[in-house]
Amino acid sequence: MTDYDAILLVSFGGPEGPDDVVPFLENVTRGRGIPRERLVEVGAHYALFGGVSPINGQNRDLLDALRPALVDAGVDLPVVWGNRNWDPYLNDTLAELQSAGAHRVLAFVTSAYSSYSGCRQYRENLAAALPPESGLQIERIRQYFDHPGFVEPFIASTVRALAELPDPVRGEARLVFTTHSIPTAAADASGALDGPGGAYLAQHRAVATLVADGVRAETGVDYAWDLVFQSRSGPPTQPWLEPDISEHLEELSVEGVPGAVIVPIGFVSDHMEVVYDLDTLAAETARELGLPVTRAATPGTDPRFVAMIVDLVQERLQDRPAAERKALSPLGPWPEVCAPGCCPNPRGPRPALCGSD
Repeated sequence: MTDYDAILLVSFGGPEGPDDVVPFLENVTRGRGIPRERLVEVGAHYALFGGVSPINGQNRDLLDALRPALVDAGVDLPVVWGNRNWDPYLNDTLAELQSAGAHRVLAFVTSAYSSYSGCRQYRENLAAALPPESGLQIERIRQYFDHPGFVEPFIASTVRALAELPDPVRGEARLVFTTHSIPTAAADASGALDGPGGAYLAQHRAVATLVADGVRAETGVDYAWDLVFQSRSGPPTQPWLEPDISEHLEELSVEGVPGAVIVPIGFVSDHMEVVYDLDTLAAETARELGLPVTRAATPGTDPRFVAMIVDLVQERLQDRPAAERKALSPLGPWPEVCAPGCCPNPRGPRPALCGSD
């Protein structure tokens, strides 16, 4: 078995009270020249939830589920947690690991897809947080977008969400798969799929296809589906992935589609971009349109998702060959080491861990 000293849960982070909101947003947007007034405006979204993002609580729940699952699987390693943008910060967690004498750490990132913000930026943050001359080696668990433990919870939650629609609507509803919009240039440059780029969209389309196929197998209905985007944050002059989910719901209403299930395949848990952008904004659009809409849950602490993390850890501990690694689409299993130049930083090269460049 490969020798590691700890497992590191790496996540985005979020505010845990009203006074945290603007400082958190300053962390997220540092170096981008966004005025404080705009951050205060965006921070008003958090006020609807008492200034608290769900993400830290969800990570605590995941840790509580993961630790005993690892023990049950015979994996005797401590599990620690570090965030990119809020406490517990990655640099503090890595400093604690170094003080504890750790030499080699296996990192699980709460982002399943290839893109700059979803992959390389985490690797850059790990490099920046690494204590100087520490000798601490960090390796990353591979991306898991098409692992059964990520896909199957979405199939189950989509079937449950369909059941919540009225009878006349349920059989003709549209499945609306949604993920974070990113600049089209970043989507084109993501990953190394048949050459440079295109992985972000290819991976999401693969997952949408797998979930739709699984729903058909469960319900006997071949539901039409679309891939849409949300949470755009760039200037209007910059091309980002479209269509936006609210605009798409309007189009479905015009087409006469009787109802929809929103399936947030881009997200691991029901954090702010799910509870605000979907459960608040998109839900309000649907109500105004008179369009019956339900929303499928993200994996969160679904036992299949927790078991997936255990499986991915064991995959590395046992150094399993690719043929024995679980993946449901022709794209996987995705490599554990990023290819040179994949998902480049739009602001220029930065040091990054867990890659071959």
